Amino acid sequence: MAIEGKTELERLVARSRLIGSDPALVLHGGGNTSTKLVETDHLGRDRCVLRIKGSGSDLRTAGVSDFPGLWLDDLLPLRAREAMSDEEMVGYLGRCLVEPDSARPSIETLLHAFLPAAHVDHVHADAICALANAPDPYAAVRDALGPDVAVVDYVRPGFELSCRVAELAGARAVVLAHHGLVTWGETHEASYSLTLELVGAAAAYLASTGDGARAGGGAAEPEPDDAGLVRFLVRLRGQLSGECRQVLATSAAQRRIACRADVERLATMRSTPDHMLRIGARSCVVGVGDDLGSKVGAFEAAATEAFDRNASGEDLQSPSPRVFLVPGFGCIAAGPDSRAARTRLEIAAHSHEAVATTLDRFGDASWLDEREVFDFEYWPLELFKLTLAPPPAELAGQITVVTGAASGLGRDIARDLASRGAHLVLADIDSAGLEETAAGLAAAVAVAGDLTDAAVVDRVVRTAVSTFGGLDAVVLNAGVGATGALDAVSDDEWRRSLEINLTAHFLLTRRALPLLREQAIGGSLVYVASKNAFAPGAGFGPYSVAKAGLVQLMRIAALEGGAAGIRSNAVNPDAIFRGSKLWSDDLRRERAEAHGVALDELESFYAARSLLGHAVTG
Repeated sequence: MAIEGKTELERLVARSRLIGSDPALVLHGGGNTSTKLVETDHLGRDRCVLRIKGSGSDLRTAGVSDFPGLWLDDLLPLRAREAMSDEEMVGYLGRCLVEPDSARPSIETLLHAFLPAAHVDHVHADAICALANAPDPYAAVRDALGPDVAVVDYVRPGFELSCRVAELAGARAVVLAHHGLVTWGETHEASYSLTLELVGAAAAYLASTGDGARAGGGAAEPEPDDAGLVRFLVRLRGQLSGECRQVLATSAAQRRIACRADVERLATMRSTPDHMLRIGARSCVVGVGDDLGSKVGAFEAAATEAFDRNASGEDLQSPSPRVFLVPGFGCIAAGPDSRAARTRLEIAAHSHEAVATTLDRFGDASWLDEREVFDFEYWPLELFKLTLAPPPAELAGQITVVTGAASGLGRDIARDLASRGAHLVLADIDSAGLEETAAGLAAAVAVAGDLTDAAVVDRVVRTAVSTFGGLDAVVLNAGVGATGALDAVSDDEWRRSLEINLTAHFLLTRRALPLLREQAIGGSLVYVASKNAFAPGAGFGPYSVAKAGLVQLMRIAALEGGAAGIRSNAVNPDAIFRGSKLWSDDLRRERAEAHGVALDELESFYAARSLLGHAVTG
């Protein structure tokens, strides 16, 4: 395969993206690549430069700017040193940058610099990590990849590891115990092809049956029913959301892993330390019927005790679990938003599978000791990556249902909430309008259906739980205009107004309240009523009575939900025309006649009678 690009740097980007596009090689910012090339410095001199992935960059999407350059002739003299602290190394690398304002280079810059090859790749391939965590990584690598692939005992990335790998430059490649693979070549194609070759050989070896191989299966756990799973998810989310709201991502694909007899041991390991930055050092094993307070509390206590045994001035990070293995179901990941939760779920899937492969192929596994885990979890150079993330949005982690979201006020509410970071479930009978509202929103799912049907209401709430893990707020906005004098309005029109403008909101209130109580972190119900609830107009009785009932429904919901921290409030808009389907042509004509104004003056009439003196647009 030819690596495309007009320049060496463009070909480095292309090679990196090829590696980054394969989740079996690296995941979400993992791994690093480099190329040595010649560039002209500020004095016009041609000098050798190492271009390497910046810390925190993602190989899958990397561009030219994600590869800071360092003057190689400034880096190579460090090879003669006997030791160098992380702080010294970072400071030194900063003085070697070609562009002083470029991104911080990879933690493993010196490893790439000290290898003489022009191109170097480092990956955390699942198959390689399964070998690297064998009881005897040396024997496993020799048997799988041959004697010309070297192995280095685990050392946290930095100066010492760079020197150890440089001493093995005569090997074909190097496997880092408990960590990953380093390959190199004189061409882009040579390094990349060697990576694929060795990863393929490792996978083939692991798929064969060895003397120590065994199956990791356990007793088949019954799958939880839908209602039981919903209750479990909202209780779990509530347990995790004490300091800030968490979003959950779920996968039944890991059910086989979660049902293993050795799941408790598997949960204490990762395929590579790099995964610990995103998913923590351990997964929490918990059953759907377990006491979540006890399980999560025990997990947090163990993490705190390990911190106390090893800390020397560091601040305790959150000890809460980020990943859960649930026998009978699969895997759940928690995060501050849906993107983080899905990322953690994907990383956990690869990490769990690689560890399971090691246990099954060799009958046992090796991993870092407690001190090594602590040193990596609290390593300033790794934690630096977390500082690169933008601050959370105002409503990050919040999950909100918005009804009547296909147009008008509901659409504007949905878009405003999304702009402030909320996760949305959009509900309306108009499926095309819902899709238009959802388009471009980062975390929104649409549920089309008639909200006067209790089954549709149930589907809306279940969608919030299955997609995001729970519920924080409901904006009860769906409605229709309904007119007619009391002595002339038809039975059907009266019932239609009550069903859509009141009963639908009752059904959703009835469904949401017990879920919010189960979640036990409070919540908010916002009822979009109307000015007509307090100041009705003649001929607008069907609508006004339903909206008055909606205000009363809000008051009762406040009384019954307040003790659980569930707030209920109503807003009472008046004459919001923009994008609204409520203001049909028939309704506009009817209200224009009722107020004695021309049809084309109706909006101006409503604007003039408001205290603001101008139209309210949402």
